[in-house]
Amino acid sequence: MSRRARLSPEQAGIPAAGSRRVVGLRRSEVAMLADVSIEYYAKIERGHLAGVSDNVLEAVTRALRLDDAEREYLFGLARVAHGGAEPVRRRKPKQWVARESLVRALDAVTAGPAFVRNGRMDILATNPLGRAFYDHVFDGPGQGNLARFNFLDERSHDFYPDWNAAADVTVAILRTEAGRDPRDKQLHDLIGELSTRTDEFRTRWGAHNVRRHGSGTKNFRHHLVGDLTLTYEGLELTAEPGLSFLIYTAEPGSASQERLDLLASWAATERPNEVHLGLVDG
Repeated sequence: MSRRARLSPEQAGIPAAGSRRVVGLRRSEVAMLADVSIEYYAKIERGHLAGVSDNVLEAVTRALRLDDAEREYLFGLARVAHGGAEPVRRRKPKQWVARESLVRALDAVTAGPAFVRNGRMDILATNPLGRAFYDHVFDGPGQGNLARFNFLDERSHDFYPDWNAAADVTVAILRTEAGRDPRDKQLHDLIGELSTRTDEFRTRWGAHNVRRHGSGTKNFRHHLVGDLTLTYEGLELTAEPGLSFLIYTAEPGSASQERLDLLASWAATERPNEVHLGLVDG
């Protein structure tokens, strides 16, 4: 419904004659574009995806002009609805601890913050520079979780110069994870907590936006070294499905690199030999 509402008849190539009582496309127009009946499309929109073929989902994807992340989200919901299409869920230990080889891999990254996080945005392990970079995430209401930091810690408004954009991305990542693993109780608990405690989160959650988070550029304002413009690369850990290894770097010779070097020096002085190992349930 949210994707239908954002797509105008002109964008879909449909003549918009007369007054319209709905924002965006009508259900009948999407059904026509996807070449399915109005009743069948209405069933899909209500979330009844069991038995819906990939061909129909592809047609709906084209009709609503979904991007890659939105398409993956839709197909993920359909897999769950189909039941047996879900991968076998691995038994998880009560607490997760980083392997020694993973810690060494984090330590090998010295030019920028590096960390491992899950789909709930818990930071599970960092290199020393990552621990210094995210120090406020760990020492406040964030409790090592980037979503809690974003919405429950006022300091996040200083850390993210464009706080609204950061908040949008955070919620889109959580929404994507909810589509990938809708039975994650801890994720549901986190979403419920944030929805209850902040209107900013609840409004964004209702927008149903999803997002891939593989690479890009972000701006930060660290309380110790000031403004930083960093690029990031995210790598999926093959041995740990659902976990991502992210690395931030600055352009060589830039002011941001000089500030990162300063932060690294501070981290080495204040916290020698410390690498944060996040321990979280499940």
